[in-house]
Amino acid sequence: MPSQFYRLILVFAAFAVGYVSFGNAHAEAVIPEYELIDKLPLPGSTRWDYLTFDSKGHRLFITRGERVDVLDVATKQIVGSIPNTGGVHGVALAYEFDKGFVSDGETNTVTIFDLKLLKPLASVPTGNKPDAIVYDTTSKRVFAANGKSGDVTAINAKDGTIAGTIKLGGKPEFAVVDGRGRLYVNLEDKSQLAVVDTNNLKIVAHYDLAPNCDSPTGLSIDTGLNRLFSVCGNKVMVVIQASTGKIIDTLAIGAHSDASVFDPATKLIFSSNGDGTLTIVSMAGSGHYMVAQDVVTMPTARTMALDPSTHRLYLAAAETDGFDPPTATNPEPRPHIKPDSFMILIAGQKPGKSNP
Repeated sequence: MPSQFYRLILVFAAFAVGYVSFGNAHAEAVIPEYELIDKLPLPGSTRWDYLTFDSKGHRLFITRGERVDVLDVATKQIVGSIPNTGGVHGVALAYEFDKGFVSDGETNTVTIFDLKLLKPLASVPTGNKPDAIVYDTTSKRVFAANGKSGDVTAINAKDGTIAGTIKLGGKPEFAVVDGRGRLYVNLEDKSQLAVVDTNNLKIVAHYDLAPNCDSPTGLSIDTGLNRLFSVCGNKVMVVIQASTGKIIDTLAIGAHSDASVFDPATKLIFSSNGDGTLTIVSMAGSGHYMVAQDVVTMPTARTMALDPSTHRLYLAAAETDGFDPPTATNPEPRPHIKPDSFMILIAGQKPGKSNP
């Protein structure tokens, strides 16, 4: 009798473990579906580039050509602006110093501002046409990638002094840091990734992305798995092992993507495509990835930022009114943008489709 009793217990335990394992596997397979849930018209300039989400202040920094507007996402109201940021491309936030940094592409400077008061503090010279800009918590430096001079300006975030300049060997587009002393920069004209040591300010590797990826633009990183997600001009996203440069997967996305975002909680990767789609990529098992969904957004919605607390995505866009005829030198002309039609689109998870 005791032996039969223990056997029954073991059978029940095995069944329970199997049920839990199956339940977890099933739960992990549930991928939240996304939809466009709101549009916020913002009158004024229809020039824009990158968006940056302030996860501590729950604000969205919106580049507007000659200024940066700051949107309170709860009230959906503009709560401040940083002026005189000619040709602005991006914004980086250094919370530990209560400072923000703006790349001013037309004046070859970075504007430093007070993160709480939203007031300019200083202007720092950079290379030619600073574009992408990121803050590295390891070195306590801000890195501005200069599109025309093909280098990166490193700025000490605490006092705004120049720490150095690193030649990249190509035209930089977007950049990310891993929090462990590495800066990764897409080189658009070379179809490469440059890897920079943020402490010693030197190049440690160049990863070739061709022929899989042509003209890489947006870039994001999963620091847990140490993987990079680069979106490319030939309508693909490549997944790259950051430590080696090995390409793990190549996935189809929409056209004219200019941003890639990784959500650490849901493990989803997003590509905002200028053709009016938002491609959502998820893990597919065995360390690989798959396209999970394509959401209809709006043509020109090519840059975005993620609110990690709500998993909502904010995309910049504007209404269009036709194209110039294609030419041999410009086979894919940009659309005509209607005046005063700029807006922020909000994409979020469908009700009942929340991630486990």
